[in-house]
Amino acid sequence: MSTEYEKIKKSYDSIKKKIPFKPVYGVVLGSGLGDFVEELDKVATINFSDIKEFPKPTNKAHKGKYIFTNINSVGVVFMQGRIHHYEGYTTREAVKTIRLMKLMGITNLILTNAAGGTNKKYKPNDLMIIKDHLALFIENPLIGENDDEFGIRFPDMSEVYDKELIKRIKQAATKYKINMREGVYAQLSGPSYESPADVKALVKLGVDAVGMSTVIEAIAARHCGIKVAGISCITNLAAGLTKKFQSDEEVLINAKKASNKIFKIIKEIIK
Repeated sequence: MSTEYEKIKKSYDSIKKKIPFKPVYGVVLGSGLGDFVEELDKVATINFSDIKEFPKPTNKAHKGKYIFTNINSVGVVFMQGRIHHYEGYTTREAVKTIRLMKLMGITNLILTNAAGGTNKKYKPNDLMIIKDHLALFIENPLIGENDDEFGIRFPDMSEVYDKELIKRIKQAATKYKINMREGVYAQLSGPSYESPADVKALVKLGVDAVGMSTVIEAIAARHCGIKVAGISCITNLAAGLTKKFQSDEEVLINAKKASNKIFKIIKEIIK
């Protein structure tokens, strides 16, 4: 048993009596995208602060909670807020949240985030299906001793984002007449926003949206054998593509506007 697995197991053991059921879906809610969970019929709530040997969020926009509910008679655990590398955690520590959901029992994961658009065709409040990602600029969360209990040493990443889940997202977008983009997402470390030169380089590499999360979570999930889908909410145009300065206020305002659209899609995917 690897050292890391032992730590995750201790975290799980510290809360397992509070977990009301074995969830099928895990949903990670990005910045400004989690308000709708307050209106759900919650079966249970577990704060990150109540979990042993577990990272705590320092970003005030991320509450750090697991919320258990049922959608269309399917067990779902929402992660309201995430852990970021820029908070001073290693990428390995940041994905403990995903590995803990694996021990809870999830087989499907929906990752959402607030992102800057690097594609000039995009505009604020657009939603983008993540069809692939660029992981070159962030430390891989699998570096170090391999956790054999979770997955193999060299996992394949040819198809990180599940085709069937992507199909369901497109169907949901069509049903609710939601304009849905499809593109490549890149994770940078943050917490500073990208420079215009960064953005120019990303555009040349074929990136459509950029943020400070998600990629490491997707890698960890695929390592665990979890099916993954990703949706980015384009909250602003990236540096150099607009005369505006980048700000957290603009990100949160536009993310909140898109929250209801995200929830409609999530419900439809699960149904």
